[in-house]
Amino acid sequence: MPESAPEAHPRDRLRRELRLRDATLLIVSGVIGSGIFLTPGRIAELLPHPGVILAAWLVGGLLALAGALANAELGAMFPRAGGDYVYLREAFHPAAGFLVGWLTFFVIYAGTVATLAAGFAAALGELLPLGAGGERSVAVGITLAISGLNYVGVRWGARANNLTAVLKVAALVAFAGLGPVFGSGDLSNLLPVVSGASDLSVADFGRALSPVFFSYLGWNSCVYVASEIRDPGRNIPRSLFLGLALCTAVYLLVNAVYLYAIPVESLRGEANAGEAAAQALFGGVGGTLLSFLVLLSILGTLNATVLVGPRIAYAMALDGLFFPGVERTHATFHTPSVAIALQAGTAVAILLLLGSFERALDYTTFAILLAAMADVAALYALRRRQPHRARPYRAWGYPWVPAAYFLGNFGVAVALLGLRPLECAIGLGLLAAGLPFYLGFAWRERRLARPGKVE
Repeated sequence: MPESAPEAHPRDRLRRELRLRDATLLIVSGVIGSGIFLTPGRIAELLPHPGVILAAWLVGGLLALAGALANAELGAMFPRAGGDYVYLREAFHPAAGFLVGWLTFFVIYAGTVATLAAGFAAALGELLPLGAGGERSVAVGITLAISGLNYVGVRWGARANNLTAVLKVAALVAFAGLGPVFGSGDLSNLLPVVSGASDLSVADFGRALSPVFFSYLGWNSCVYVASEIRDPGRNIPRSLFLGLALCTAVYLLVNAVYLYAIPVESLRGEANAGEAAAQALFGGVGGTLLSFLVLLSILGTLNATVLVGPRIAYAMALDGLFFPGVERTHATFHTPSVAIALQAGTAVAILLLLGSFERALDYTTFAILLAAMADVAALYALRRRQPHRARPYRAWGYPWVPAAYFLGNFGVAVALLGLRPLECAIGLGLLAAGLPFYLGFAWRERRLARPGKVE
């Protein structure tokens, strides 16, 4: 699709430079981060049965795939920057799009950048004597460095993302392949596959899906950069499906090796399942190597998050529903330079004010579940309100598969409300806090649109 195509925003100055490979690996980097190493211990606490643990990871992948089917149709219909901000604006009202975009940019993306940077610094601090001040400096420095890389061109950010994605997938596949061959695990740890599973409650399985969903977050990364993807009608759906298939396969392989290396009883509550499994398989050297892999994995996800997040603020600013100037692109680099700087500044402010605050972002999953359900609602609304609109891709299994995805997200959101009511309330509060800003931005746009007014 050329840049002047009808679906392009008339003020969008970003270039279509991302290929299918770039979009697919953006999803891989966005998904495979710290979750595969840090969440299996929590999942084993809730599901102490090898087969059910693997089933939870498979269900998480299938539910993400159901969401990808909906997002593939929406992304191909509206190949613009901004993702769900655009879909909700088109399906319901600009206020709905703004509120989701507000929450996504300031809470989910800027907050995740800060959390990943803090996590990278903490992991590095286990290998080097940095101290608390040194870790904070590293977190700020890595945030600014990666933001600078994406500032000077989307191709540079994409190249860095492609490299880290390929390296981490290769390392995880090598770990999964070499562990059973050269490691000292025990196949009996996987048997019997579902012993005692009859005692498992539906509520436990639903609660276990929360950390699983957290580990799949980022599967829709490509829709936020849709205005920079070449041939988006074809490449957005393809990248969603290819990226998710690869991530699901890697997750199942790695979790099978974790269970091969460590009995479920020992895995329960393990803070870093990857490091524990590597030590069990290969000794202390294996744990050290996994520590470096964790660093690489976090770095790749951090880069993908930095690349994606600014496009949300940029898209809102194009419509006049954000702070003035955020819609500007760099004259030489053709990147949303002001939005990148705003995201970096917000993330650094969070780091300086709160330092290491991973627990403070437990509500991130809840916020994304709300956005995911809103996307599905937008799909149904657009099918009804704009039935004749061109759809380069139509969601397979409509209306039943999107409904299953909606209900799955709803069930996990309810489970989260029971587990983390305070964090969920904070997320809802921050969502509501965006409403006065929307009213102010909308009033400004109406005033500028009056006769005799110029922007």
